[in-house]
Amino acid sequence: MSKLRFDSDYMETCHPLILERLQKINFEKMTGYGCDEICESAKEKIRKACDCPKAEIKIGLESLAGKIPGLLDIKVVTEGRLETSNADLMLDSSFESFDALKSYAIHPEHVKVADEKVRPFTANRSCLDFEVIL
Repeated sequence: MSKLRFDSDYMETCHPLILERLQKINFEKMTGYGCDEICESAKEKIRKACDCPKAEIKIGLESLAGKIPGLLDIKVVTEGRLETSNADLMLDSSFESFDALKSYAIHPEHVKVADEKVRPFTANRSCLDFEVIL
């Protein structure tokens, strides 16, 4: 089975049918990226295509990109897990400062995702925060 990749919206141009659909809905008012019915439909299709119980966690956490000040990068890794691992996924995130990390932890958007998408499906959690010194 080939792997589905969702690294970035910018990896390649889109299919002509997507362009056609965009032209049809171009002037419809939307609530915002990640919050509208089109995104909800896409999330459901991705969950079904991946047949992945961790999809909700990945989609929820990665949707925080661009919503929280100081959050530079956020990625949930679910593939490549070795049999010696004692975890199912890894959250890899980068912040502009330690204060940004502390603000992220209590930011309402993060708390909402954690409460609704992560904690209900998490038995154990480990955390390793460290500073990268250049």
